[in-house]
Amino acid sequence: MTERKPLIRVAAGDIPAMLRQLREAVLFDEAALAMLPVPGDIEPSGDDLVAAHVPREVAVVVETSGSTDAPKRVMLSGRALRASAYATERFFGGQHGQWLLALPATYIAGVQVLVRSIVAGTEPVVLPQGGFTPAAFVEAARGLDPDRPWFTSLVPVQLARLVDAAAHDRAVGTALGSFDRILLGGQAAPAGLVERAAALGARVHRTYGASETAGGCVYDGLPLPGVGVRIVDASPEAGRGEVQLSGAMLASGYLDDPVRTESAFTTDADGTRWYRTGDLGELVDPEEPGGPRRLRISGRADDVIISGGVKVSLGEVERAVRGVAGFAGAVVLPVADATWGERPAVVVERADAAASATLDDLAAATDAAGLPPAGRPVRLVEVGRMAHLASGKPDRRALAALLAGDA
Repeated sequence: MTERKPLIRVAAGDIPAMLRQLREAVLFDEAALAMLPVPGDIEPSGDDLVAAHVPREVAVVVETSGSTDAPKRVMLSGRALRASAYATERFFGGQHGQWLLALPATYIAGVQVLVRSIVAGTEPVVLPQGGFTPAAFVEAARGLDPDRPWFTSLVPVQLARLVDAAAHDRAVGTALGSFDRILLGGQAAPAGLVERAAALGARVHRTYGASETAGGCVYDGLPLPGVGVRIVDASPEAGRGEVQLSGAMLASGYLDDPVRTESAFTTDADGTRWYRTGDLGELVDPEEPGGPRRLRISGRADDVIISGGVKVSLGEVERAVRGVAGFAGAVVLPVADATWGERPAVVVERADAAASATLDDLAAATDAAGLPPAGRPVRLVEVGRMAHLASGKPDRRALAALLAGDA
């Protein structure tokens, strides 16, 4: 039987406690304890301190967001976390900058800001608790060392708030432009957002990855050093298939869930271990001859619906819809259809949909994107406020429940 050690709960809001535990867990492979970041800023009581027992190599366990599936507890070794941090450092040209933590430390993107700080030997500046605001971001940025490069990691909803606020608050634009690197992940960025941020001087890198890869491991479509990318079961016509990732940053598996672990991770005959992302994507040729091919994600494999016998990728429908004015933050979900089986539906915040686009406008956008008629949305639901998880991702399960109740 594999030797195991205690997994202790650590309050993610208590950053000094998180850093103390992380330093040992990340830098020493034989650390006596592993940590599970949990919401709050008060250390769990003695009776509630130990969450489980994990294999000796595990340093950190993070829970997935559960936006489309039941949450999973992902086990990451110190080696995997270090590999991810060092790969990002190499992408940054070896710069040892100071990080601003603007994401919850219960999620891998927040944990990695702390890990990268530990590896770089710098102290992170922490955005105050109580919700992300442009004013709080500007105030936190003032605490960064002006003699070091500035880094941060954001999700699209945060960057969008900053870019919008910069239109009438010069301090926000100045703060954004002062960061040497901004990593943007968690979900696909709305069309035009990165370009609007770049116009303010922000240097934004789109990242792709998962908790199972210790965070982002593909930046701007290119794998970080030591990361392998392959497309499996690609269709000859479209070239798209399941995206699989390899590298030293892969998770050990899911805590006490061997069935899910076996399903998500596979090992080749040569010993190379791969994570099956469940995403559909393709490697596209460079715009300029001689450049590297880049990974392009088209959606989730489980987001493909059959409508009247035609396969429709809801991710591609969502991408087309988000190109319509006022729909940059829209979410596309399936709804039952008595005739066709399933059809796409669109959920958008009422304030964002001020352009008053109609279903005909959305259908025109999907047609222009080359999608089949079955990809035309058949319902448009406006909500006062989009349901989001703490990570910033849309809460698709909550939105699906809303659609079911609105049927």
